[in-house]
Amino acid sequence: MSPFQRGRLLAGALSTTLLLSACMGGTTDDGKDDAQGYDPNATVEITWWTGQTAEAQKVAESLAAEYHTAHPNVTIKASTGAPTTDDLLAKLSAGFTSGTYPDISYSYGSWAGDLGASGKTQDLTSFVNDPSFAWNEMPEAARLTATPNGKVIGVPALVDNLAVIYNKKLFDAAGVPYPKDDWSWADFRETAKKMTDTKKNQYGSAYSVSGSEDTTWHLWPMLWQNGGEILDGTKPAFNSDAGVKALETLRQMAVDDRSMYLDQTDEKYGPLFNDGHVAMIISGPWSMLDAKAAKVDFDVALMPGTNGDHQTVSGPDIWTLFDHQDANRAGAAREFIKWLTSAETDAKWNLAVGNLPLRTTEKDTPEFKKYIEEYPGGQKFFDNLQNAKKARPTVAGYEILSRNVGDGIAKVLQGAATPKEALDEAAKKSADAVGG
Repeated sequence: MSPFQRGRLLAGALSTTLLLSACMGGTTDDGKDDAQGYDPNATVEITWWTGQTAEAQKVAESLAAEYHTAHPNVTIKASTGAPTTDDLLAKLSAGFTSGTYPDISYSYGSWAGDLGASGKTQDLTSFVNDPSFAWNEMPEAARLTATPNGKVIGVPALVDNLAVIYNKKLFDAAGVPYPKDDWSWADFRETAKKMTDTKKNQYGSAYSVSGSEDTTWHLWPMLWQNGGEILDGTKPAFNSDAGVKALETLRQMAVDDRSMYLDQTDEKYGPLFNDGHVAMIISGPWSMLDAKAAKVDFDVALMPGTNGDHQTVSGPDIWTLFDHQDANRAGAAREFIKWLTSAETDAKWNLAVGNLPLRTTEKDTPEFKKYIEEYPGGQKFFDNLQNAKKARPTVAGYEILSRNVGDGIAKVLQGAATPKEALDEAAKKSADAVGG
């Protein structure tokens, strides 16, 4: 998630609220394209909920004005949509009942399954597969996230991934070699122990134990590297031997080694890294902005690997497009998003606010060159998109599953349960939510 959308993800109960609200007013699928009959010259107004905070919102509004200048018949009402990005899901849910939902909304990728099940989204499958859209220039994990149950409901808005950001000054002071991209989890554990200094109140690494998605998604790369899966069809599968092995590695660091700072809030480990109290954090590109602002001498290494597999996880967010039974609104929303996510415009948007580019073709732009000059790990994060080979499930109920897994991880890292006990309990609690 972007630095402009940070915050704890919503509890699973809200997903249930969304589905209940949607079922009260869902549309029917008659096989007709939502934009069939679209007149590009028609005067139309579309609503865009950006989900941004003040700095990025100014950029969004300037882009909406730029588009209107080039397309005078299209007026774009751009607003944040809600006080925080987290609040957008509740706002959408209420809007489905009242009929006041937008044409386009920023959405966390983890909401895609529930939004796709709402009956309110456009089907963009044919639209994005037109060669002019260049759909394959976007990372596969992001494309999969926008395609719950085989139906494209939106377009990637942000792409990222997890890697290890480390404080070079702390490593130099400890006389410990910098992490290398070919390292293993055993190397990571050993490095964290060496970088832990209780006299200085310094930890080798950190982990969220809030139980949120920030807790959960850090486990998924380790699960995948060990050959496991989150789901087997619609049945929870994360409590396999692979999942237990992955969580045991984290337990050893947190409980046995005490080399891992446990953050109860999601919000402390980043600042502690910037203040020199944590040597390494597993985080995304957004953390580079804060580290740079704090004048930290940092660099980036790939995720530790298992048998040479350095698979990571991407947390792509999407622009979800909604249907209002108005072909001109549907078509205008599509054309605006196509323009916004083009290589040329995205360089003015994502790269301008410190995010990774959406498209591979942006690597040759002046804006990307400037980006990697400003952020030492920018190229590493961009290249690491190739290691984001799988997407988090886009099934309805993923939010509930995530919360259950997150709570289980928190228990284990605080010494209150074994990995097997915690993951079995989370799987049992999640079975009904994901249809298993």
